[in-house]
Amino acid sequence: MSLTLDEIQNFKGKYPRQIWSLFFSEMWERFCFYGMRGMLVFFMISQLNFHEKEANLQYGATQAFVYAFTFVGGLFADKILGFRKSLFWGGLLMIVGSLILATDPHKFFFLGIAFTVVGTGFFKPNISSMVGQLYKPNDSRADAGFSLFYAGINLGALLGGYLCIAIGKGELFASLIPEEMRWHIAFGFAAVVMVISLINFIFTQKRLGTIGLQPGHPLNEVKSAPIPKWKEYGVYVLSLIFVPIIMIMVAKTEYTDYFMWTIGPLTLIYLFYEMTKVTSAERKKLWAALVFILFSILFWGIYEQSGGSLSIFAAKNLNKDLLGLDPNGVNNSGGAFFIIFLAPLIGLLWIWLNKRKIEPNTIIKFGLGFIFLGLGYYVLFATRLFANLQGITSLNFFTIALLVITLGELCLSPIGLSIMTKLSTKNLQGMMMGMWFLASAYGQYVAGIIGAGLATAKEGSTNYDALITYTDGYKQLGLYAVIAGVVLILISPFVKKLMQEVK
Repeated sequence: MSLTLDEIQNFKGKYPRQIWSLFFSEMWERFCFYGMRGMLVFFMISQLNFHEKEANLQYGATQAFVYAFTFVGGLFADKILGFRKSLFWGGLLMIVGSLILATDPHKFFFLGIAFTVVGTGFFKPNISSMVGQLYKPNDSRADAGFSLFYAGINLGALLGGYLCIAIGKGELFASLIPEEMRWHIAFGFAAVVMVISLINFIFTQKRLGTIGLQPGHPLNEVKSAPIPKWKEYGVYVLSLIFVPIIMIMVAKTEYTDYFMWTIGPLTLIYLFYEMTKVTSAERKKLWAALVFILFSILFWGIYEQSGGSLSIFAAKNLNKDLLGLDPNGVNNSGGAFFIIFLAPLIGLLWIWLNKRKIEPNTIIKFGLGFIFLGLGYYVLFATRLFANLQGITSLNFFTIALLVITLGELCLSPIGLSIMTKLSTKNLQGMMMGMWFLASAYGQYVAGIIGAGLATAKEGSTNYDALITYTDGYKQLGLYAVIAGVVLILISPFVKKLMQEVK
């Protein structure tokens, strides 16, 4: 604990040295998460014999709880565990979940998934918070730090998204891994990299000074009474109690429906109550934040087909005309690949436009995100033009769609968390962050419903019929996204007034 917070934050150069260690811990955690995410729908259909509609709904439920639980994990970290203990506990739960799946993914599928969901909720929000604390408030270098961290997230997503599904399907290392062990190894791989992530974090802690310490720790910058041990142990016990509850709610998706139909309205009612206590100017900003939140649900609902219906489309309807690569691997990792290369270029474009005083404001960027998303889905629709009579079409052309969709994500995703902090009042920042993550949870939930709605090909229909059904659905989604983008651009003057001085 030799370093003080001032010594950490007064670093020379562009990046604090601690960011590289946090980068690697996050990279391996994202490898685990995206590797698992990419396998879910394909495994449910090919190994557990689920119907496509059922698999999409359960995928949506799983992802919804992951994002909903980040709110809970962040809350426990703030109040009781601190970022470090929360991150470590979450990582352990993810390892347990991956090991359960590696032992017997057919028998213990939902149990392993439930451990992973709860673990991700504790890990995901807290490592980002520690990156933020490496910088003083208003340090202009923080954006560069978060850009580097964002690259780490996507490098992990790229590697895990491709390798895990390719091993499970037998597209990689087929001669080395017996067929009956492929899925065991694929899920076990996620556990191995998560162990690497936690070992790396153990060594990182020595250089973090006071960052991420538990509230009440004697060396914590903010002085408060020590947290009683029973509260800390209570969090661990409570999170384990959540495991069987989430297992049941994911396995029986109607329970997820009840949860999602309850939690959203209750959160909104509470927000409206809090809005009565703030000034008129602050209330306007909160209304603007709500516009971003509601539109983001639609964006993620359409965007997140990658883990659901597009996973099925990749398995059934794509060839290997892109360097012989596995279509499911490309579907899972293509977006991350494009982000790594495009994120710095988009950042430079905004700077270039800003210097010429023609950079679009935040709400127009959101609108552009929807328009690119919609155009990407029109490219997915156009894959039918390259299909043969067996319903197999070009992976090359499909990858162009992923590129266009990624441009949409880059217009919207990086600015979401930033705009929430700018539009929130000080005493509602935690809640508005929670609502942003909850909006992501609703987006995942909606994605599952949309994917299930696309899985409408009748029993006995041909693979070509399935291609036509899915691409018709993608055309509809493209239209909805473009309309939403146009609406956002049209209402941008009104929302800009609500935002006042916030850019």
